[in-house]
Amino acid sequence: MSGLTTHVLDTAHGKPAAGVAVRLLRGGEVLVSTRTNGDGRCDSPLLAGEAMSAGAYRLEFAVGAYYRALGVALPDPAFLEVVAVEFGIAGAGAHYHVPLLVSPFGYSTYRGS
Repeated sequence: MSGLTTHVLDTAHGKPAAGVAVRLLRGGEVLVSTRTNGDGRCDSPLLAGEAMSAGAYRLEFAVGAYYRALGVALPDPAFLEVVAVEFGIAGAGAHYHVPLLVSPFGYSTYRGS
């Protein structure tokens, strides 16, 4: 299966991060705006089929708003407001999964399966 998917895990609370606003951009143009579901995933692939092409992309995750909605007291300004992950897609026929593990003060990402 080819396509681009993501999910967000809240490592501070040990659970999927539901309701995180996610944007996918290419060349500054917003391709997709969505939110994570109760499992911390998007309901459908961010890119699939003909929409998926080789190139440089950027995923933006609105983690500051997510933590505020949970009632977490963040400093002003928040250490992490938006986490941006810039990555490349080399093969349009491949599957790319970009998970985000996040807390109010740190994050990690990788190419998943």
